[in-house]
Amino acid sequence: MTNMLEVTGLNHSYGTHVAVSDLSFTVEAGQLACIVGPSGCGKSTLLRCIAGLIPPTSGTVKLHDDKVNGVPDDLAVVFQDYSRSLFPWLTVAKNVEFPLRWGGLSKSDRRKRALEALDSVGLSGVGSKFPWQLSGGMQQRVSIARALASRPALLLMDEPFASVDAQTRFELEDLTRRVQREQGSTILVVTHDIDESVYLGDRVLVLSKSPASIVADLPVPLPADRDQITTRESAEFVSLRGEVARLLHGSTPEAETAAADAAEWDLAESGAEASPKARQDS
Repeated sequence: MTNMLEVTGLNHSYGTHVAVSDLSFTVEAGQLACIVGPSGCGKSTLLRCIAGLIPPTSGTVKLHDDKVNGVPDDLAVVFQDYSRSLFPWLTVAKNVEFPLRWGGLSKSDRRKRALEALDSVGLSGVGSKFPWQLSGGMQQRVSIARALASRPALLLMDEPFASVDAQTRFELEDLTRRVQREQGSTILVVTHDIDESVYLGDRVLVLSKSPASIVADLPVPLPADRDQITTRESAEFVSLRGEVARLLHGSTPEAETAAADAAEWDLAESGAEASPKARQDS
């Protein structure tokens, strides 16, 4: 498959503070990739550099082989704070239509595409309502619909479900995977949630603490059709979640085993007996 996104040697600094350090990766067309890292590691800075919202200090970002200088026309972003990204004085349909005003479409075509996007996220029939009349989860669906209406080559999502309750979060995760499969979209999701990165992604890019650099690029060996209960209970999901967690905490299975063995040896040397938990973990 061809690469939709190519990031090479990306660095970004705020004065003397280095937020992103020598970061390189690619995302294939039609892939859903997740970037996971600890809070404050530079994930949002990375996403803003990819989106062309801020220029990198050095390095390059290419979208289908074209260097990103400014926000590309065929890129869309879904932000975490849906309440600030929607215009409260416009109806839901007008909010979704808004970015299409500069695309050369007629008024009727803009309206048609907006309604199609709303239908794809399960919001058919609410176009005449205002954002403040909807729940938080529905408002975020509107934000996703607005991004999809422009039919972007790449959809970026910055902690898109962090501001909603757990049940709504599950629904939006399933919505994102369904839309990605149905439309063949290329999506890059930035999150700090380990479970979300594994459940959503075709692959997971694990970032280090600040300054952000990639410590692992993990394929996700889960079936395309996923379920919030059975998938999360599967051995494959639990194993990969544990691997991502160890990487985020800077440890490996070998290091943990060695530490446990050392602890048992120290206890034996001192003549003490290991606690039940230590025996179970060793």
